[in-house]
Amino acid sequence: MIMKTIYTPEILLPVSADMQSWAVNACDQYTSDYGYWKYVEKLVGEKPSTLNLVFPEIYLNDKPEVRIEKINKTMRSYLNNGVFKTVSGGFVLVERTTVSGTRTGIVIAVDLEDYSYERGATTPVRSTEATILERIPPRVLIRKNAPIELPHVMLLYDDSGNSVLNSVKRGETLYEFDLNMDGGRVKGTFIRNAEEVKSAFYALADGKSEPLLFAVGDGNHSLATAKNCWEEIKKTLSESERADHPARYALCEAVNIYDNALRFEPIHRLVKTDKAELFAKGLKTEGSGKALLAINGKTTEIAFDKDIPAGIRKLDGYISEFIETCGGEVDYIHGAEELKSFTENGGAGVILPAIKKEDFFRLIITGGNLPRKTFSMGEGNEKRYYIEAKRIK
Repeated sequence: MIMKTIYTPEILLPVSADMQSWAVNACDQYTSDYGYWKYVEKLVGEKPSTLNLVFPEIYLNDKPEVRIEKINKTMRSYLNNGVFKTVSGGFVLVERTTVSGTRTGIVIAVDLEDYSYERGATTPVRSTEATILERIPPRVLIRKNAPIELPHVMLLYDDSGNSVLNSVKRGETLYEFDLNMDGGRVKGTFIRNAEEVKSAFYALADGKSEPLLFAVGDGNHSLATAKNCWEEIKKTLSESERADHPARYALCEAVNIYDNALRFEPIHRLVKTDKAELFAKGLKTEGSGKALLAINGKTTEIAFDKDIPAGIRKLDGYISEFIETCGGEVDYIHGAEELKSFTENGGAGVILPAIKKEDFFRLIITGGNLPRKTFSMGEGNEKRYYIEAKRIK
């Protein structure tokens, strides 16, 4: 099978920016913390920054059309006034050091024709969790007239032998600095043998009729938005124009799922209710796996499906039925101890088991998209920071 999923992009990087002010955390983080983003705004001030090029989701309901217009104007200003330089002919090796260790990724572009977020898709690039369709239109409005994109999308690939990273030949250091807001340190190095690296990626799919080359770990809705925008754009293009249109290729960072600094953690369920005992009584779980039921700050072991995604689907179904009948609301909690503490003054929680890295790709291939909020990759300050950009117009 001849694959052409990976594209060597022309990457935009700032010429002489203060990099600590330039790079900011993913827009879908700290969505309830105005203080975080206000502090970043103060930190950046009038300096060139990706903060001026992205839309923090905490502001989605605060005059979005005004903010979008300002973002697009700033993008054009940065392009026209020499803020960017172009890095061509290779990829970027990103080494991100946090409390979890040093995570190593490769900034590439992928062909959106080879990506689908539909459950059961057999494309080389697939989403990992159910896409919430109503979350796409607001993002389309942001991207629709934008001349450039900045990725916080992280793709996972299955390479237990580390063959891809072993194939990399390093060139010049493009950047190295400490990230703001306790984001750790990051180093970007030019990869000068892009074709060999592509071949190493494609070798992971050898012998597979419907290979899963990349699974979307972070930024699922951002990549889905890029796909939707491309589907609309390509309707206006001829076949030859479609082949190399910049909007067809999305900039992403690809990370080996076996990276030692990539922490795979479950996201637990908290049901905010004054009927915790009733919730527990109606909860029927089964299987040879194990989970924990948390009530009043104490936990009890319960049976759980060995097929963790299947078990989560059943649990989420029960939670929805319970809330519809008895009221309350569900929240998604990172950390078992945090969830336990939340139940000390009422409510009920289920502490879920983690999906093993070695099972992850098999579960996507056999079962399609995982349930929403099945897993998390590290804490908020470990998410991808915006640094690189690419033209899409």
